[in-house]
Amino acid sequence: MTAYLVVSALCISPVTLAASLPSSLRQTLADTYQQQQTPQQQWLARQWRQRMDTPLAAFIPDPDKRRALLTQVHQEAQLAGLPPDVVLALIHVESAFDADAVSSAGAVGLMQIMPFWMEELGLPTDDLSDPTRNLRYGCTILAHYLAMEQGDFTRALARYNGSLGDTWYPERVMHAWRDHWR
Repeated sequence: MTAYLVVSALCISPVTLAASLPSSLRQTLADTYQQQQTPQQQWLARQWRQRMDTPLAAFIPDPDKRRALLTQVHQEAQLAGLPPDVVLALIHVESAFDADAVSSAGAVGLMQIMPFWMEELGLPTDDLSDPTRNLRYGCTILAHYLAMEQGDFTRALARYNGSLGDTWYPERVMHAWRDHWR
């Protein structure tokens, strides 16, 4: 299967951009077209969205916006090989589902992406407050850190937060997952 790096709507060669990325990141950004899902995969995704709809209503009252976000989270998590529940927990902790959130350190959007990641993964024109783009970055970054840490979610989440060596942040995400999204 030929892999294509998804970039903004600009016509830049995906192969050129992919070659400049660290090899551990190329796979997670590659090939984002919707692959044909089996009926079982479609059913499982639908079941997951239905389970997550009620807890997400506390943050996003509009059912259409909830459905759209849950669909995006599921797709991006699956693309990056992450459990979508953990992605929801991370968003819960990072931004409380506020797509316009900006931290005092300058992190942006749902998954609180630092702007320097645009140089590493994307384009300077990427809008990190766009939920779709933000989810792509966040899931890619978390998958990269998970690969670096050989599947250790505690260390990967600490890296994601910039607090490697501490456990307070991974514990917050895991508590949110256990209490709200599992």
